[in-house]
Amino acid sequence: MTLLVALLCALVLPAASSASRNQLLTFEAPRDLLDPASRDTALGQLDSLGVKSLRVVMYWKDVAPQSGSKNQPDFDTTDPAGYDFSRVDPVLDAAKARGWPVLLTVSGPVPRWATRDRKDNVTRPNPSKFAQFMTAVGRHFKDRVAYWSVWNEPNHPAFLAPQYDSKQRPVSPGLYRQLFLAAQRGLASAKVPSPQILMGETAPRGTGKDVAPLTFLRGALCLSASYKATSQKCDQLDIAGFAHHAYTTRSGPYFVPPGTNDVTIGVLPRLVSALDKAARAKAIPANTPIYLTEFGIQSEPDPIFGVSFQRQAEYRAISERIAYDNTRVKSFSQYLLTDDAPLTSGPKIARYSGFESGLITASGKAKPSLDAFRLSLVSTRRSPATTSIWGVVRPATVAGSATLEYRAAATGAFRTFKTVTYNRLGYFALTAPYKAGRQYRLVWTAPDGTVYRGAPTRTYSG
Repeated sequence: MTLLVALLCALVLPAASSASRNQLLTFEAPRDLLDPASRDTALGQLDSLGVKSLRVVMYWKDVAPQSGSKNQPDFDTTDPAGYDFSRVDPVLDAAKARGWPVLLTVSGPVPRWATRDRKDNVTRPNPSKFAQFMTAVGRHFKDRVAYWSVWNEPNHPAFLAPQYDSKQRPVSPGLYRQLFLAAQRGLASAKVPSPQILMGETAPRGTGKDVAPLTFLRGALCLSASYKATSQKCDQLDIAGFAHHAYTTRSGPYFVPPGTNDVTIGVLPRLVSALDKAARAKAIPANTPIYLTEFGIQSEPDPIFGVSFQRQAEYRAISERIAYDNTRVKSFSQYLLTDDAPLTSGPKIARYSGFESGLITASGKAKPSLDAFRLSLVSTRRSPATTSIWGVVRPATVAGSATLEYRAAATGAFRTFKTVTYNRLGYFALTAPYKAGRQYRLVWTAPDGTVYRGAPTRTYSG
């Protein structure tokens, strides 16, 4: 509330409260960065967008030998030489060369021989074998990884199973806790100095198949629904933060899920509250930070989750502001530079079964979100007469200025509204009179003289 009051009391605010914030923006672009043919171009694009951090997900199954076999091959499971890291290495090497910190998420699916019953690649992974694998991972990547996280969406059956038992009681949280502890042991064995390990990486909503994120959190920490310890054998987990994927629906970032154990971007305080209750129960450290390590807004042509290109740009920016305004959130993310390629046949609903959350279409056409990512802008109606405007100029490294333009409706020429001053991190905020139908955009001249124009943005009610 303090920030909102300040915004409404000043015409132009160079964000004194924002100046101390240094929320990390992390980008994940597996389609572009893992492919040697597109890697250099993608890295250049990310550089130009002011990206300074990457998330890389590495699936155990993809790097292990004979991962489809029931029988474990004869090799030293703690030796990096036994694994094929050749697809991941160039990405981490490129990040290190640029000074970009990397979050490496090590996840299932796993080798079939690393599961208890050896029937598939996700059911009951063996914690001892995972510890051995993490020893190899730690030895190989220790000087190229700033943050480690354990498992991608462990509350989703595509990555960890079973999620529930026959009586519909959650099973995956207990499995996950053992895998997290195994990862800690593995990195310790690899002598990784003071590893920063995130837990969670949870999907946002529970279903009949997925365990809801807050239910999962409590289960992994041996806590009841009222955040009381359920076991004397569960010591406090030493975690650097809790990672979460706060995806929303096509209703937008202000959507409130009816399930009270779900956490989408619009209800982040639920996660803050849950972490604080867990800390009071001595299950995790106090003031555990939140890392929003995977996020995106899906656009057309996705027939189920996709919104218009303009809404994608607006929703992504609003979501970033929501994350920024929450002081517990230490990182926000963008999932995908380029959309997943659609399947070439079948009904539309099946062809677009991947993600269309990129800034570029699968065919290579820039969406408005590409310009809006560089020059993020949010216009929010805070009272009947006033609008709060918040923005980010990327890739700003020193304080500077940009031009805020407006037009009266969805079409027509833009006019100068005012010059805005952003801080050394690129942030600015101001208030303006509310005008129905008005749209805004940012125009910025980069140090090399290139003029960039952001995407038009409408005013939303926050």
